[in-house]
Amino acid sequence: MLQDLKHNVITLSKEIGIDKIGFTTAEPFSHLKESLQEQKAAGHTTGFEHPIIEERLEPALLFQQPRSIISIALAYPTRLSAKAESIKGERRGSFARASWGTDYHDILQDRMTKLMTGIKELANEETNLEFKPMVDTGELIDVAVAQRAGLGFIGKNGLLITEEFGSYVYLGEIITNIPFEPDTPKQPQCGDCRKCIDLCPTSALLGDGRMNGQICLSYQTQTKGMMPLEYRKKIRNVIYGCDICQQVCPFNKGVDTHHHQEMEADPESVTPLLTPLLTISNKEFKTKFGSLAGSWRGKKPLQRNAIIALANAKQKSAVPKLLALVENDPRPVIRGTAIWAISELSEFGNLEIVNFLEKQKTVEIDSEVLVEIDYALTHLTEPF
Repeated sequence: MLQDLKHNVITLSKEIGIDKIGFTTAEPFSHLKESLQEQKAAGHTTGFEHPIIEERLEPALLFQQPRSIISIALAYPTRLSAKAESIKGERRGSFARASWGTDYHDILQDRMTKLMTGIKELANEETNLEFKPMVDTGELIDVAVAQRAGLGFIGKNGLLITEEFGSYVYLGEIITNIPFEPDTPKQPQCGDCRKCIDLCPTSALLGDGRMNGQICLSYQTQTKGMMPLEYRKKIRNVIYGCDICQQVCPFNKGVDTHHHQEMEADPESVTPLLTPLLTISNKEFKTKFGSLAGSWRGKKPLQRNAIIALANAKQKSAVPKLLALVENDPRPVIRGTAIWAISELSEFGNLEIVNFLEKQKTVEIDSEVLVEIDYALTHLTEPF
């Protein structure tokens, strides 16, 4: 009976737009405890993770009498169907691929809701079926559940790698009291390949599927304070996320999946012009970017990153707008980042800029902005 139900659930999953589905037990993920503790002790966590380690490992702490976990994957596009218009003299930023289209949390929640409703209909003689769905904002570790459920293996970059779609998949899981037969876990297949490790710009990957999340560029683009100097040039023109460890992975070569209309990207949103971002209003930001997963931290981090991207792209025409930010923006992070960008875009010894910064130094009260002013003045007046 349960075998028939599982078969019917798999069929249903395909009908409602789930690209991969797997089943595993609700046993604890105890083998990960030591690793999670080490990561926390080493300061490698970001604060975005669920804070209670035990709840990340023990389904029984989250759900009364769990019997199994259903894991699902939805494949997302890696290439734009169309490019945004090129405008002379204006540079564009970019969002990482996982933020293209409608926020994946909403898409996964939609599929899991349909799946749970369908399972109840398939098992109509059962009246006590229970479910607890979650995405990466939940307690469990998505990639660990998906690996044990047979969807794919965990690569050296810490991402789940599937046979069909590489690592370009969104993951979700549902704890349930239905005792589905578990699928066979996938074993690592990276072998001696180290491309993701060797090509990570900040050496964030530790080589065993773990990372120092604090120095991952994706994390750095999502922080709200001043971005440390050592990361600014490394983000290039990316204003949200980082795809490098996926782009260099051999398992992702040639992968580009367009199965879901709501994942298709608006080129103007995911490769936006940078200068308009400097003065975008809250209403405009919500209208243009509110549906993207990359908007979850609000507009300030994206504006900060856009300022950095303008400097990296050498768009000198942005300097007047950056000067206006330094004079008028109430947020220290924006003023400080604009000062750094101005120094990167200005010629050595530019007296007009030097005098402007000297004047700002007399009125600025924020300590971090004052540090940026001193750095900029040194950059513009002292030969290296």
